Amino acid sequence: MRKERGRRPKKKVCGFCVDKVTQVDYKEATRLRRYITERGKILPRRISGNCAKHQRQLTVAIKRSRVMALLPFTIE
Repeated sequence: MRKERGRRPKKKVCGFCVDKVTQVDYKEATRLRRYITERGKILPRRISGNCAKHQRQLTVAIKRSRVMALLPFTIE
């Protein structure tokens, strides 16, 4: 019996590293909107493809922009 070999998905690259962003800004609501789901949840690293450093900054920035009412907490 032969072992099935699955195809490895392409490694995702961090969009912030590509653009050489040093600090994720909470005021860039259009950019942050790409990293939340339709329900308003923050996308995890394995799905968004961000590096760990930028994912941590992204999470803080999304939460700050929610408090400042630039992004919604939930989308109905």
